[in-house]
Order: sequence, then structure tokens, then C-alpha cells
Amino acid sequence: MLGFSMMTVFMFALAIPYNHWTHPDNHIRFVVLYSLTFFFANFGPNTTTFFMPAEIFPARLQSTCHGISAAFGKLGAMVGAFGFLYLAQPQDKTKDDVGYLAGIGVRNSLFVLAVVNLLGTLCTFLVPESKGKSLEEKSKENDDSDEAGAEVDNHSSDTRTLPVK
Repeated sequence: MLGFSMMTVFMFALAIPYNHWTHPDNHIRFVVLYSLTFFFANFGPNTTTFFMPAEIFPARLQSTCHGISAAFGKLGAMVGAFGFLYLAQPQDKTKDDVGYLAGIGVRNSLFVLAVVNLLGTLCTFLVPESKGKSLEEKSKENDDSDEAGAEVDNHSSDTRTLPVK
């Protein structure tokens, strides 16, 4: 959550005074702030998208679901990279790069990124917390017997991951 929050702050810090950053004597400061956004991208969102799927899915489906999560993460990264490239093109069609449509400009693109980061912060609250439980405890895989040692049929429809037909 800290990563998304700090990325939001830095994107707004880049977008609001954007004309200030375009002066040649401020380029190094711009690069430093932009680098901090990438530091916090690796500090927070990358951790969320890599470690959290491994913790929240049932052990039985963990590798499959983690692979699906990783695929969607890569798809989102690709859409973000190419989307920013097209959005950052100048609004004035005469100033855009050859082969690109007119975009909304770098400043407005930074605002879009800041809002996306803010949405990421809010979505992080929806991720369930593992609360220090092991995968077996969360998926209730080891609940086949009670305290007395007698076997218990613990496969009711509310404990199964997939419905059995």
C-alpha cells in the first residue's frame, strides 16, 4: 500500500508543476522524482502482484491461479507502457512523433498515472490478509481429524474449493 501511495504522491508532484520540470536546470530533479516512482513501484505494487497471489489462493490451485495472476500483471504492464506512449503524445497534431496519433500530453498522462496509482492504493485494501496462517490452515487441508483422533468427513460444500458433481 505504501508503494502505491508514494507513487501517487510522486506522480502528482511531477504533474502539477510540470512546466517547472521542463526547464533544463530542473531535468536532474525530474529524473530523481521519476526514479523514486520506480523505486516505490518495486517496493509496493510488484510485491503485491507477486507475493500476494501465492498467499491468498488455496494450495490446491495456487500455481494455476498464480500463473493467471502473473499473466494479467504482464498484460497490464504492456497496456500501461504502450498506453502511456500514445497518451503522452502532444495534443497539437503538428508536434507529435511520426506515426502516432495526437495524445493528451505528458502532463495529463502523469495525472492519469497518478489516478491509476490512487485506484491501486484503494484496491490494495480489497486484498485479503493471510494473518500469518499457513497455506494448509487457510485451505483447511489438514482438518481431516478431530482432537480425539477420529476421522471426520470434513468435505462439505462450504470447505471444498471446486464443486464436485
